[in-house]
Amino acid sequence: MTRQELETVWAPRLLGVLRIVAAILFIEHGTQKLFGFPPPSRPQPEMFELTWFAGMLETFGGLLLLIGLFTRPVAFVLSGLMASAYWIAHAPQNTYPVLNGGDAAILFCFVFLYIAAAGPGAFSLDAARDGKAVA
Repeated sequence: MTRQELETVWAPRLLGVLRIVAAILFIEHGTQKLFGFPPPSRPQPEMFELTWFAGMLETFGGLLLLIGLFTRPVAFVLSGLMASAYWIAHAPQNTYPVLNGGDAAILFCFVFLYIAAAGPGAFSLDAARDGKAVA
């Protein structure tokens, strides 16, 4: 496999796979907050609480990322959501991310920031709309 083949053929496909897998995992966090599935360890938030809004963004923003629609702006907003989630919910508990449960929020933040910069990759409605869909 040549470097050119890796950059032109495989990089967009792997970016698409990263986007899809991250979106599926992210949607789970939202459905847990909104619908109690998978069963949460904490009570579900009341409607219009900050955590409820986070669940809405996680669920519906995650769905948009999954299908690759409006990928860049959605990923940017979700990156900001995860940065604020870390500093509001996790950082006050402990200095170290592994001890405060914020390691997933940090990873999501930077994966989404990368997707916002790099674009949707393959297998997305954005790529199909722009004529860059991969067969």
